Amino acid sequence: MEFLVHMEVGWPPDGDPVERDRLVAAEAARADELAEAGLVTRLWRVPGRWANYGLWEAPDADALHVAISSLPLFPWIDVDVIPLATHPSDPGARKRTA
Repeated sequence: MEFLVHMEVGWPPDGDPVERDRLVAAEAARADELAEAGLVTRLWRVPGRWANYGLWEAPDADALHVAISSLPLFPWIDVDVIPLATHPSDPGARKRTA
């Protein structure tokens, strides 16, 4: 199942910069692992914000939650999830079947 996931990091302005740098590095490594596992298939940043949109794939919402909550910055992330279903007029799907 595919999900459109929006994440925005709410790191506190007075947060420890050394800890922030450590978590950012750990976050990048974990994102790579999730991508290699096929859970994160696309990722776009939101210019001017510490935020992104991603296309995620997971068997169900519970598996998605486990993956998202494994991110090191998860305690500071506001997450919005939109489950996606196929659309009969999807031009991308028509290209794949042609």
